[in-house]
This record gives sequence, structure tokens and C-alpha cells, in this order.
Amino acid sequence: MSVETVPTFDQVWEEKYSDGHQQRYPWDVIVSFVLRNAPKGVERSQIRILEVGCGTASNLWFASREGFTVAGVDASESAIATARKRFAEDGLRGDLRVADFTDLPFEESSFDMVIDRGALTCAPFSGIQLALEEVRRVLKVGGLFFFNPYSDLHSSRAAGSSDADGLTREIDGGTLVGVGQISFLGRNQVEHALSKGWSVRSLQHMEYREMLSPDYLVHAEWRVVAEKFAK
Repeated sequence: MSVETVPTFDQVWEEKYSDGHQQRYPWDVIVSFVLRNAPKGVERSQIRILEVGCGTASNLWFASREGFTVAGVDASESAIATARKRFAEDGLRGDLRVADFTDLPFEESSFDMVIDRGALTCAPFSGIQLALEEVRRVLKVGGLFFFNPYSDLHSSRAAGSSDADGLTREIDGGTLVGVGQISFLGRNQVEHALSKGWSVRSLQHMEYREMLSPDYLVHAEWRVVAEKFAK
């Protein structure tokens, strides 16, 4: 599908990764998601995990070390180059590709689990919807998707300018300064985005409030686990 009219990738990330930015260790929420939800009674090498917007692939690094078969896409060439180098140095295998998450270069029903750790939220709402269609396409029936967008209750939402497609740019306040464009989603948007072909198994709203800040800054995000079912 065409991605020409959907600004899904902010070049600020290529600038960060080309300048040496690297997430070396996995996010704890991803470790929990993978180990709790991996199919039981199946050899780990037979369980395929995809991460969309994988960055330097720290989450996939963990999953590969645990014996899972992993793949990841990111639109940043520098991020993927860094990830491939680390995998090679550590003797790990991973199918790591430069690609847009609205046009995944994988076959239908080829993954057991898909991870989004704060990546799709960097696209406008229309781009998120396209990405979710692609995620659903490449997941097996019964496969699980971890969806992790920022919430509209996040302090940074009011610290930038938003367009008609829900994308907030030029964020100059809160905890998300310098990370480029962000879509902050409300519950209705999250549920609408997963209303076709998905069964939501867990819908958590996480809030962290900095009590020592004069502005009492709030970091707010969604942690959603959704299962693909056959239409």
C-alpha cells in the first residue's frame, strides 16, 4: 500500500540514531509481554516475533537471546545498521530491515506476536490505522499484538501544535521534548483503531506524575494487548 501521503517517520530519529543514540536494554513491559504470552508447548525457535519501529532492536536482542525467532523494521537506516552490527557481534540472528510500518515486507500470517513499543504513536492517526491493518495482516489468527501509544492525558499533548489528523508537532514541554511528532490517543481512538478483526484482551492506561515538578508533569500511555481473530 502507498505511504506517500502519510508522514509516518520523523527524520529527528534518523538524526538521533546517526549521532549514536542507542537503547541497549529491553523495556521491562516488553520482557513481561513476551514471556507471559509466548505460545505454550512450542519450541521458542518456532515462535516468530516482529517489532514495528524497532529502533536499535534492544527488545528483539532480548527475544533472540531467549531463543525466539525475531524480525524488526525501522525507517531509520542508521538504527537498523546499529542493530545488525550488535546482533552480529553477539552471535544472534534477526531479520532486521529498513521499512515503513505501514507497508511491512512480510507474508500474511507469518508471526505469532507483534510488538509496538511507542513507535506507531509517532505517526498520524491515519498512519496508525494503516499500520494496524498491516500488523493484523502479518499476524497469525490467534496471534497477539502489544500496542503502546501515548495517551491524550500526557502533559506534552498541550505543549505543541496539533493538526486535523491528530499529529502533535513542535513539542516544547512535558517529558517528550525532542522526540519529534506524536499522536496522543484517547480511549475512543484506541478502541476504534482495534475495532475490526481484533479482540482486545487487556486495555491498561498507565500514568506517572512527577510530584516534585512545579507543573506536576504527567506521563501517560496505553498498554494494549489485542488478539487477531478471523473475520
